[in-house]
Amino acid sequence: MTQVNQIEGSDSTSVFERLRGKLETAGASFNVLRHAPVRTSEEAASVRGTTLSSGAKALLLNVDGEVGLFVLPADRRLDSRKLRAGLSRKNARFATPDEVLALTGLRPGAIPPFGSLFGIPTFCDPALGENETINFNAGDNAISISLPYLAFLSVEAPRILEFSEPPA
Repeated sequence: MTQVNQIEGSDSTSVFERLRGKLETAGASFNVLRHAPVRTSEEAASVRGTTLSSGAKALLLNVDGEVGLFVLPADRRLDSRKLRAGLSRKNARFATPDEVLALTGLRPGAIPPFGSLFGIPTFCDPALGENETINFNAGDNAISISLPYLAFLSVEAPRILEFSEPPA
């Protein structure tokens, strides 16, 4: 993980445009869906016409003073005990909305599962790989991208770490 003080690559180019460019440069096949703004993972799955489990929920966490982007299926919850054990760390907390904005230029809920766009390491729970295709907000609560999971692994190269618990 890393300490981040400012948004990397934060110029006038939107996060969506930077992400689209990253995916196109990598030759990844993806689809873009523009829709009404969504506030929850459930709303996003509904407007996309996809399963909740295929949603790639991106959580910005502070773990012992270092920031990481943790990606898990939207139908699962963070298991902070597993996360701390897997990283051999003592403390983990969600970034505040102000920290999220300062680190990414985005509001919570709009962050794509690509920490590399912000100079932040990305961690992915293996349960997300149960989906052939993943879906996520692309820097805007009204823009979603659908991307094969294997393309996500190839383009982002996240560290795989088990840190979620199954739905109740």
